[in-house]
Amino acid sequence: MRISIRFILLLTLCVVLLALVQAQQQIGFVSIDCGSSENLYTDDTTQIKYTGDGGYIQSGVIWNISTEYAYPNNPNLPYVLSDLRSFPNGERNCYSITGVRSDSLYLIRAYFLYGNYDGENKPPEFDLYVDVNFWSTVKFRNASEEVVLEIISLAQSDVTYVCLVNKGAGTPFISGLELRPVNSSVYNTEFGESASLTLFKRWDIGSINGSGRYEDDIYDRIWSPLNSSSWDSVSTSTPINVNGDGFRPPFEVIKTAARPKNGSDTLELSWTPDDPSLKFYVYLYFAEVEQLEKTQLRKFNISWNGSPLFDSIVPRHLFATTLSNSKSLVANEHRISIHKTEDSTLPPILNAAEIYVVKLDSLATFQQDVDAMVDIKESYKIQRNWMGDPCEPKNHSWEGLICNYSTSVPPRIISLNMNSSSLSGALTSAISNLSSLESLDLHNNSLTGAVPEFLEELKSLKYLDLKDNLFSGSVPVTLLERSRSGLLTLRVDDQNLGHSGGSNKTVKIVVPIVVSVSVLLILVAFILFRKLKRNERSDEEISMLNKRGKNVTTKNWQYTYSEVLEITNNFEKVIGKGGFGIVYSGQMKDGKEVAVKMLSPSSSQGPKEFQTEAELLMTVHHKNLVSFVGYCDDDNKMALIYEHMTNGSLKDFLFLSDGNSHCLSWERRIQIAIDAAEGLDYLHHGCMPPIVHRDVKTANILLSQDLEAKIADFGLSKEFKKDNKKQQSHVIDTDATNDKSAIMGTTGYLDPEYYKLGGLNEKSDIYSFGIVLLELITGRPAIFKGNRIMHILEWIRPELERGELNKILDPRLQGKFGANSGWRALGIAMQCSASTSIQRPTMSVVIAELKQCLTIESPSNTETFVSPPKQIYTEFYSSSEAQSYDSESITYPFPR
Repeated sequence: MRISIRFILLLTLCVVLLALVQAQQQIGFVSIDCGSSENLYTDDTTQIKYTGDGGYIQSGVIWNISTEYAYPNNPNLPYVLSDLRSFPNGERNCYSITGVRSDSLYLIRAYFLYGNYDGENKPPEFDLYVDVNFWSTVKFRNASEEVVLEIISLAQSDVTYVCLVNKGAGTPFISGLELRPVNSSVYNTEFGESASLTLFKRWDIGSINGSGRYEDDIYDRIWSPLNSSSWDSVSTSTPINVNGDGFRPPFEVIKTAARPKNGSDTLELSWTPDDPSLKFYVYLYFAEVEQLEKTQLRKFNISWNGSPLFDSIVPRHLFATTLSNSKSLVANEHRISIHKTEDSTLPPILNAAEIYVVKLDSLATFQQDVDAMVDIKESYKIQRNWMGDPCEPKNHSWEGLICNYSTSVPPRIISLNMNSSSLSGALTSAISNLSSLESLDLHNNSLTGAVPEFLEELKSLKYLDLKDNLFSGSVPVTLLERSRSGLLTLRVDDQNLGHSGGSNKTVKIVVPIVVSVSVLLILVAFILFRKLKRNERSDEEISMLNKRGKNVTTKNWQYTYSEVLEITNNFEKVIGKGGFGIVYSGQMKDGKEVAVKMLSPSSSQGPKEFQTEAELLMTVHHKNLVSFVGYCDDDNKMALIYEHMTNGSLKDFLFLSDGNSHCLSWERRIQIAIDAAEGLDYLHHGCMPPIVHRDVKTANILLSQDLEAKIADFGLSKEFKKDNKKQQSHVIDTDATNDKSAIMGTTGYLDPEYYKLGGLNEKSDIYSFGIVLLELITGRPAIFKGNRIMHILEWIRPELERGELNKILDPRLQGKFGANSGWRALGIAMQCSASTSIQRPTMSVVIAELKQCLTIESPSNTETFVSPPKQIYTEFYSSSEAQSYDSESITYPFPR
């Protein structure tokens, strides 16, 4: 009886000790079963304790995978993959993992199994971020593929965010999420704390019976077996000391090694990356597992692609050592070769290897702005999907925010739109900490109290809307003065105009009746002016206008929001996104495919641009302008409906990866340029009054099924007039002349003369078109990264001086273009993008030159000249004006 009691006590003690060891090993572990309704459970296989994800995220929908892919049909399925959480709403949804230590290193692992959970049998594709840093694009070959991603990242604060970003290719989801603390002395790179490492491969070399995850791996890494028919496996059962360098490989991994069967052969690892620009770090694990005789020596060198990496390695018996490169490895192909030295009597060995890709960290939003937004969110219990960093990832900032980005300083919040957000109570002073704020929209809420004086501290503020609230008292004097001087657009209720309530300063406002009379007089004057201008028009112009007006009135352009829902099948398919909002695929009742562009409340564009584009599209008609179908302006829900262009934008079609099947031929590129030029020529010379587009770029040139090009996006367009004396179309953009931030356009395409002087005319469009033509010719974007960020004009100038056409044209076109045509097109592009407008040709001249490019193009004429023919372009490239291209056109600020 005593023996049995002792045995039971001993057994109990062993169980307790084992549990304590396991608990010790899991200190700091965060293991989340995404979509699980269980609060806590222990995985039978790994003994890891998992919790449901309800405490880490407030959005998403819980699903189970289809029975076809679940247990018992899939008996080896890890329990964590049997359910998931999907995110059908919001562009970005983030898990918030608290309890991490700032400046500490963590391994983060995410699991994904689609398993046809939604019955659609369409695996999605979406992006994954850790905090502000891009981690990976998640995509699947089929519904049954299990995707496991890992990243080693330094925590920037005591909260780590793992965010799923919808990129319009299906609903993001996640099955599991794990976080493991890692010794900060390991996995170092040349980039220090400004980089993360994403796992490429982790191999248990020479594994005989398979591999996996082990209880004695303190970092809970998952190891994949790797063996070869040209290798022999060697192993030991004797314990190995792994405490030497902090990498601490598990015994089951380090106890086995591989060596070449032929003792004189090298031991090699090789891989080919999808992107040759990726930077790799390799971690090689060694331990001598054989007891060597005194006359035996195992000594080897390690090289990468033929270059020495490590010299004279002698692995220690039963002692683990880890080696890694100090500089990242970049190449089209990678080959790690381990070869014995001349004095070695034994072949080389390798026990394990890890390969990681460097991801350089992005800049987080300016911390003062982050703190301010957190305070605002808490003050008003904001229910928006505000998670993670407010501004990053770029183009996916918090709803209602617009941020300003720079390569060298953190993003800053410049616009906050919380209109119609059910805000109540006093205005929080946290807003004053958004020191770069340029626009603040708080209209249609229930805010109370005095209009606070701290709004005066926002020195950059240019737009303030406080209308339709319950504020008492008057607007502070400084804000009123800035409004009167034109520095601030101020919208407040009438009762908030009058005496300032916060100081001795007093401002008296003219009574509203006078304002109303003034407005009435302005309207009468405007009507008379338009009538006089109409009388000045020629008979031909009046005929055109009457014809245009007749077209508008005979068609039903307006649609209700319910009709938009029906057309888009409840916004089922996203086909694009821009500054305006999201673009959805739709179908009219007659079967015609359309694109529906919805105005987002947080859009950088707004109702003004919406109205401009709708009015213009209803009155212009040309085969190279996108056809207008209608619009919706129903209870603040705004949409534009236009013809669907099957091949999307020229930007997306042109800049696909090298070697893709969609490479545009030279002839097709020139024809696309001609199509776009004819569309612009119609705007400049076929419309009365003429129109300047103001945002010509590859993203605003759409391609049909037959690759016919059409100009789109007229939200920034302006009518302008002909000066008969100068015979030049022009309009002075007074807003731009007085305020650089009012200049409209896109970085890289904006006319530098327009930016500097505010003088807008058709030649501004021609400059932008010249940049588009250069993109078509070179296959490079307007602004791209070489050794530094470069504008395409800055890159092309020295190449033109060397006269090497082959280095200028898109590499995918080599041998598939005529040299005369190539040089002529380059000449047109350079003339269009001259730094001053007087040097630029009209669009009709451009069209004629481009058509000549097609005429002289010949399949047999593929030779290139040693130098460009002078008669084609030298006269306008070599001029001092063209040579003195101002790089300011690359760096100036833009509102878009």
